[in-house]
Amino acid sequence: MQRHRSLAFFFILIQSFPCYALAGNDPAPPGLIPITLPGGTIIHAELADTPQKRAEGLMYREHLGADRGMLFTFSQAQAWVFWMKNTKIPLDLIWMNEKKKIIHMEQRVPICTRTDDSCPQYRPNEDALYVLELAGGRAESLKLQRGSKLQFRLP
Repeated sequence: MQRHRSLAFFFILIQSFPCYALAGNDPAPPGLIPITLPGGTIIHAELADTPQKRAEGLMYREHLGADRGMLFTFSQAQAWVFWMKNTKIPLDLIWMNEKKKIIHMEQRVPICTRTDDSCPQYRPNEDALYVLELAGGRAESLKLQRGSKLQFRLP
């Protein structure tokens, strides 16, 4: 009798448990912005929306997961310059305009081990409002290209 009560309690507990994961609508992990790519893939990006966060970026990171990135946001569109000083992993740099369309990409940008400030700089030919950094090679594997539109909402 005790065993039947335990089993009944177990089944009631299981049925009352929310099934968010089963619904396929997983929210982004806390603190990350979901970015939907044209093929439907979702990248969860850290938000670099302050001067300090933008200056540090992905410096000193040893790894960046295939479904992770960093989204840089700016208050005005400019040809924002990026470099790889103190960055330990190759990255893809993706500049987007105010409509979230890709206007320029630099792929598999190598790390820079120079100790002075002479690391190469990367910039678009057009003004950008957003820049997305992904692990090196991801833009190609995700078939991102100039003109592709990404979807995301800022908090």
